[in-house]
Amino acid sequence: MRDGEVGRQVGEVGPLVIAFDDAVALVAGVARPLGRETVALAEAHRRVLAAPVVAMVDSPPADVSTMDGYAVRDADLPRLPAALPVAGEALPGRGFDGALPPQRCIRIFTGAAMPPGADRVIVQEVVRRDGDMSHFEQPLAARRYIRKAGSDFSAGEVVLESGTLLSPGAIIAAAAADVGQVTVHRRPRVRLLSTGDELAAPGRARLLPGAIPDSLSCGIAALAEDHGGQVEQAVRLADDLPTLKAAASEALRTADLVVVTGGASVGERDFARAMFGDALEPVFSGVAIKPGKPVWLGRVHGALVLGLPGNPTSALVTARLFLAPLLCGLTGRDPADALRWRMMSLGEELEATTGRETFSRAIERHGAAHLVGNQDSGSQRTLAFAELLVRRRPGSEPLPAGSMVEVLIL
Repeated sequence: MRDGEVGRQVGEVGPLVIAFDDAVALVAGVARPLGRETVALAEAHRRVLAAPVVAMVDSPPADVSTMDGYAVRDADLPRLPAALPVAGEALPGRGFDGALPPQRCIRIFTGAAMPPGADRVIVQEVVRRDGDMSHFEQPLAARRYIRKAGSDFSAGEVVLESGTLLSPGAIIAAAAADVGQVTVHRRPRVRLLSTGDELAAPGRARLLPGAIPDSLSCGIAALAEDHGGQVEQAVRLADDLPTLKAAASEALRTADLVVVTGGASVGERDFARAMFGDALEPVFSGVAIKPGKPVWLGRVHGALVLGLPGNPTSALVTARLFLAPLLCGLTGRDPADALRWRMMSLGEELEATTGRETFSRAIERHGAAHLVGNQDSGSQRTLAFAELLVRRRPGSEPLPAGSMVEVLIL
């Protein structure tokens, strides 16, 4: 579909829809990293590096022992059995003062610096200690149990490349490099706008006639946080166009991304697009998927606006398929990282699909994908234990149990 055709979709009754892969490509095209900032390493979990981490020190800073035992000089043990006096000890952070004296050994502990002159560590399990004397009676092992200085990395070496997601392991590596601050991509500021006269805060819906709990705001906010978004505010809004326009204007003042739930159909009280007025530039206006056909994406004055359906299952599925890669790209990662499909066998027969690409909720059991019982777009209970999305192409034939299908962790 050409850009001009995409632009004519908004405002039409029964807007044109595009294929899933085309929509994903458009998401990747607009999901560009935001600015960068410097943060303390202790606050950098799951942030994405905007500059490499360069080691400030060697690791380890000196030759160190990898075992508890005795540091010795090979020349002092020409024949076994032999005995050497213990000249002192070396602890992590407090090494032996000076070089290893001739015809002596040093009691050493894991992580302690090797004294100059020592060639190896003999593990304590094969040494017999008698007062200040250590007796060496077994043949020397092939391993010397020494980790050489700088064997992990050296000062000035790049330890983590730009674009690295700061996992717990990556944070350990950065800290080991003696780095206290890191330069990361800024987290996108997200505003959630839930539309619908019937919505009430969870815990209060039963007190209001005709109300239902706003179950989407909490779930979509959690998904956004999981994928790097910084949710600044989530508000519930009645289906009143002036109120919605005011809320949209306020959200756009600070947000990088506005997520709207509900109001995406063509009814007379569906204002999800209209609330942004003529300033809304469409990216796409619908996607040929089931569930979630009404999902849409646009831009307003530099901010992105993602419209999700109002049905809970449709909203969560489309958020996983479009919000997750959108946030992934905005935080400095490849949007494709959020959509890593893998093949898995089916645990049951699947019926044929229609003309839309279909995404079914499933669980993994004994290495196979089993669909959860209720696939209705309004079902919410099954979302609590659904683990996977099973992808079926448009017009797929029925599949027997054991067939291989594409799945995505939900």
